[in-house]
Amino acid sequence: MDDRYGADVLSPGWKQRAQKQLARVPADRDTVIEVAEDGFCGAVTGVTGGLVELEDRHGRRRMFPLGPGFLVDGEAVILVAPTGPKATGPARTASGSFAVADSRARIARPSRILVEGRHDAELVEKVWGADLRVEGVVVEYLQGVDLLGALLEEEPPTAERRYGVLVDHLVRGSKEERIAREIERGRHGKHLRIVGHPFVDVWQCVTPQALGIARWPEIPRGIEWKVGICRAFGWPAEDQADIARAWQRILGRVHSYRDLEPTLLGRVEELIDFVTA
Repeated sequence: MDDRYGADVLSPGWKQRAQKQLARVPADRDTVIEVAEDGFCGAVTGVTGGLVELEDRHGRRRMFPLGPGFLVDGEAVILVAPTGPKATGPARTASGSFAVADSRARIARPSRILVEGRHDAELVEKVWGADLRVEGVVVEYLQGVDLLGALLEEEPPTAERRYGVLVDHLVRGSKEERIAREIERGRHGKHLRIVGHPFVDVWQCVTPQALGIARWPEIPRGIEWKVGICRAFGWPAEDQADIARAWQRILGRVHSYRDLEPTLLGRVEELIDFVTA
């Protein structure tokens, strides 16, 4: 005779049997995912270190830990790392260039790229580092464009040792433009190229979309720009260590050239072409 009541509901494992088993969905690129907690919805752009990055239709990007808490087509799922075969096409570097397989760093060229600012140098290294090592181009930190003239007198550029220089806030009428044009008209100008972006600081070269904001805050005159940015974001800004940590948070949102403003991308590529010609 059949047991109309089934098995003992208090037997071991009864809770697990009662729970609905959620589907495990690989976080494949371009899969549309909704976050159950706050409704953020976007396509998968990548998975790194147990975190999945989603980009919504407005270009805003956010990162979430893999696991439960996601919806696909309205159904709750557990998001897991992609397990499918790796793409067979040529890999690309963070700058968008085709990666050179099994390549070793080339012996450094005499030519080099000088970058005004430590944060600028770190950003260039993160996005273009692989390309620069293949080309044998060294990036050197320049403390300020006002020190460039003295550096050139000490180590003049030549046809075999070209210098490319990246400067912050290179706009018409600025101090940076005046110094750059004066040097270019001098005796070292033939083997030197100075370019720059229009932003107050290289932080602004990271797109707002990469940071998940609508636009960079406007900082009133009289307030140190980076300090004002930290305060606008609600981050500590008491000392240089706080500023350094803020930059690392911003730099951590940069994964490739897609996260940078075109006005910086074009200038760096121009310098690489110049020093490798």
